[in-house]
Amino acid sequence: MAFLVSALLTRYFSQPKNRLYHLDKPNARSLHTHPTPINGGLAILISFTISTVFIYWYLKPSPDFFWIASALLIAIISLIDDFYHVSAINRLLLHFIATYLFLWQSEFWLTHLVLPGITWTLSPFLQISISFLFVVWMLNLYNFMDGIDGFAGGMAIIGFGTFAVLGGLAEQPLFMAINLMVASATGGFLIFNYPPARIFMGDVGASSLGFLVGAFSLWGNHEGIFPLWVALLLFSPFIVDATTTLLRRTLQGKKIWQAHKYHYYQQLVQLGWGHKRTVLWEYALMATCSLSALIAPFLPVYAQWYLLIFYAIIYILLIYFVNWLGGVKKF
Repeated sequence: MAFLVSALLTRYFSQPKNRLYHLDKPNARSLHTHPTPINGGLAILISFTISTVFIYWYLKPSPDFFWIASALLIAIISLIDDFYHVSAINRLLLHFIATYLFLWQSEFWLTHLVLPGITWTLSPFLQISISFLFVVWMLNLYNFMDGIDGFAGGMAIIGFGTFAVLGGLAEQPLFMAINLMVASATGGFLIFNYPPARIFMGDVGASSLGFLVGAFSLWGNHEGIFPLWVALLLFSPFIVDATTTLLRRTLQGKKIWQAHKYHYYQQLVQLGWGHKRTVLWEYALMATCSLSALIAPFLPVYAQWYLLIFYAIIYILLIYFVNWLGGVKKF
């Protein structure tokens, strides 16, 4: 149901006759060349909400609506930003408020920092600080990475789909079902967003999905479904690119809150790979991370460390490859 409703709504929102039709016109920081509707995220959110109501009615869990109010707040401010400009400081303020509501309601604070075979107990200050920064960063980096056709949608399908499988393996039906609804709703949207895209998800889609990544990662960690480092491994294609780019631009003295097109995946597009080739190779990387995240919790400790070291080397080589392919642009 989530998939079909999302597909039908996305098709409707991509047509000029609806009142929410709003075009994203190309500018100096864009990689698309034609004005494209930017309201596809509404289709994801509406279909996800409808299917979630059925899930809660069917499973009848204890009152775990902890993330809904926060997600709604983020969706509203992001929708306004899609149609009218909202300053970066105001968006960030609302992101912190929404994150506070989520953490206050759920109490899914990150109390321990866990790596394979190692556990550090965090002080109350670090529990609050790291939990806040993690959710807010995941929210924003997902929005940063929504820069080419089919990219953010594909990551959502693979990422939340993997969360659903991990929830099923851990016998957590609510966690499994909710994540499956996110993946299914995004799948209906991706039909129209796959290169060449007929519609974009906009901030309302990317920011909301990013929040759900952060929130559900802490949820899964809190319930013992997986340690947080497994979620970081799963979404590492986004995390590594966005974090590395942010640090690089910070060291160069750039205004990091301004839109740009210098992420590594964007550089590949500009170097001649195009949207489709780039996103297909990114899908392959995402699928590999998904498989690794599924088997990681069942590996012995030494094998988990080998896996993390392997991915660290892979990402270093990938960054070197992009730099070698086109040279590091001075911007």
